[in-house]
Amino acid sequence: MICLRFNLLSFGKQCLQAPSIIYPRFLSVATPKVVSQGVKKPKTGIIMLNMGGPTSKDEVHNYLLRIMTDTDMIQLPVQSTLGPLIAKRRTPEVQKKYDQIGGGSPILMWTQRQGELLCQKLDELSPETGPHKYYVAFRYTSPLTEDTLDLLEKDGVERVVIFSQYPQYSCATTGSSLNEIYRYYKFRKLPVGVKWGIIDRWGTHPLLTKTVADRIKTELIKFPDEVKNDVIIMFSAHSLPLKAVNRGDSYPWEVGATVQAVMEELGYCNPYSLVWQSKVGPLPWLQPSTDEALKGFVKQGKKNFILVPVAFVNEHIETLHELDIEYCSELAMELGIKMIRRAAAPNDHPLFIDALADLVKNHLHSNKSVSPKFLTRCPHCTNVRCHQTKSWFAKLCT
Repeated sequence: MICLRFNLLSFGKQCLQAPSIIYPRFLSVATPKVVSQGVKKPKTGIIMLNMGGPTSKDEVHNYLLRIMTDTDMIQLPVQSTLGPLIAKRRTPEVQKKYDQIGGGSPILMWTQRQGELLCQKLDELSPETGPHKYYVAFRYTSPLTEDTLDLLEKDGVERVVIFSQYPQYSCATTGSSLNEIYRYYKFRKLPVGVKWGIIDRWGTHPLLTKTVADRIKTELIKFPDEVKNDVIIMFSAHSLPLKAVNRGDSYPWEVGATVQAVMEELGYCNPYSLVWQSKVGPLPWLQPSTDEALKGFVKQGKKNFILVPVAFVNEHIETLHELDIEYCSELAMELGIKMIRRAAAPNDHPLFIDALADLVKNHLHSNKSVSPKFLTRCPHCTNVRCHQTKSWFAKLCT
């Protein structure tokens, strides 16, 4: 039997049954109540950076257009012309995928939920830097970075923590979002009297490690005892072009460090592998891909797997569709996999919220507002904007 699973808060599963398949769908799921942040003037603003995702099919085209024209994310020949053409061509296909997970991405809902819980905990742990308020700054969908920065200035905060929600740093993700902040202020005056800081990477934080390990344990206990020790744990992360890797982007080894930390937390209980998903275009990317790795293991006689999203902190299209539908359902049936499960993303796991709060609290009480690693360019970097951004943040965060 092929078994696919993901969690949305504490909601029950909705299952559509077919022969030998249990297939929960992301349909008609109630949105968790998000408590208002109140009207008291915030002292510390926490900008939560992420890619974002369309909340409805109508937003898909603009979402793809922003991705395909972002040279930090994707490099294309004649990008100003080719990018819009690719976005237009891919829109119907991507809209169908969002239809299959309920009509839109839950990434904004999850980020809001995480932000609320984070600020509640920070107000308790660090009252001297409170009240705390979170601000969502998405790169490709609303709330867009520039709108969020406008709101932050209007609120008149005294301190800003730019907090990347990508645990592992890449120039294409965190780097692109930070470049966008630099672009916003390049021809604007900075708000007066505000102290700035950046949390740019945190892939081996102990509480993040424990969160991912607990998600894996939750799935591992559902396998029959006779196969449990042979289940292959496949950590799946968004892939990266080898061109970026060869330039010196630290993302691959930072993801690898997370995997090792999680397996150490688990006592290296099972065989495991790091695989890569979501490749775009014809150029060579990190390998092995998640789907090809599954095919390879099945050829070796392996029949039981757990897929683990190791670089995503909340559910979105790449977990709910690519992992759940394309791999755990369709590909698994094609390959005759006996049992495959998918560990939930961190979402609002209590340990994960503790991790977020610990990171921000320690940052607020530290004398270091920006890491030397972030301020150092990749060894073969030729991106002028990257140089400008890092130089600007070096001054801003001093």
